[in-house]
Amino acid sequence: MNLNEWRENGNFFDCQGFPIFYRLSKKSDEILLCLHGFPTSSRDFHKIWEALAARFAVLAFDMIGYGFSAKPLNFDYTTFNQVEVLLALLEHLKIKKIHILAHDYGNTITQELLARAEEKRLKFTVERICLLNGALFPETHRSIRAQKILVSPLGFLFAKMIPDRLFKRNLASIFGKETQPTERELNEFLAVFKFNDGRRIAHKLIRYMKEREIYRERWVGALQRTKLPLRFINGLADPVAGARVVERFRQTMPHGDIVEIPHVGHYPHFEAPDKVLRAFFEFCAKS
Repeated sequence: MNLNEWRENGNFFDCQGFPIFYRLSKKSDEILLCLHGFPTSSRDFHKIWEALAARFAVLAFDMIGYGFSAKPLNFDYTTFNQVEVLLALLEHLKIKKIHILAHDYGNTITQELLARAEEKRLKFTVERICLLNGALFPETHRSIRAQKILVSPLGFLFAKMIPDRLFKRNLASIFGKETQPTERELNEFLAVFKFNDGRRIAHKLIRYMKEREIYRERWVGALQRTKLPLRFINGLADPVAGARVVERFRQTMPHGDIVEIPHVGHYPHFEAPDKVLRAFFEFCAKS
């Protein structure tokens, strides 16, 4: 499925005047919610979409500031506001139950959902959670150079001037050596990132990295306390959130289970889709 097909088969939801792109495989009040990460989009799940849709009603959306969704300059891109956009979409679609498959920043969104569930602030129930590579614990995160610059005071300048070749090189650096994206795939990642002049807000989107430190007790605590079925699928060759996160997960989350995928980097659902599907469906069957 190419990039244009992905977009053409989606829809837009108006959230306070901002168009939010989403794809829903079929109407249902119970869905599998796929949450993407930084700096990419819902299309990260396109290699596993059809297999997931054969078993679930699947919903994936581009967070505000990402993908084909609106990228306003003056929006306050906090995790809390990202969750508000998601909740508005779920209410619009009349969703009552969700299963979660989350990656990277999507893990942080999931942690905030768990915190709100504890506070009895959700209008739906969360049934099970499967997490892919991401910095669940801020102390384990290892930023690449581009991320460090973006989150610095000079980030707004760097964001405007990121050369295409540098974006692609940095993105490829967090994939496994044996599972590198093709040039065409890198160009598609780049096209989605640049859509609606996305470069100009990249330094705002990445502020979630600091939020993870500020709200660590809230988000890690909610993850530790959850009684929901939980699985963590991790590509061990990820330089940002690989083996270190697995080790910390084992120390912190004794009730969760882990599937480790050697030689795969930060995007296991893109790099090793068959292995991720196998691990996810096995998890669903036993939970």
